[in-house]
Amino acid sequence: MDAYRDQYATLFHGGRKVTLLAISVDPAQELAAWAHDQRYPFRFLSDPHGTVGRLYGAWEPRFRVDNRTLYVIGPDGKIAHVAAPFQEIDPLAYQLLGAAIDSLTR
Repeated sequence: MDAYRDQYATLFHGGRKVTLLAISVDPAQELAAWAHDQRYPFRFLSDPHGTVGRLYGAWEPRFRVDNRTLYVIGPDGKIAHVAAPFQEIDPLAYQLLGAAIDSLTR
């Protein structure tokens, strides 16, 4: 999440034509406090029962969490890019993510 925050202006165009939603099984209050403390410029959504994770194939039933899957959804509502799992320590992952976002926001 820190990398998303730190690259938000360039990678996510500062939120212009891009909405970044982070979804977690953590309780809403914890997510809100964490997001505020870390100054994340995007929204966090709480999915405590993994409903969204199940719908998108990100749910990991053994650990009752969503795995780190990243989806880029186009203006048409269709999934345009999937990184499963998203390799947050790999610079190439951010290049691919940026290219997917750029292709949809031109």
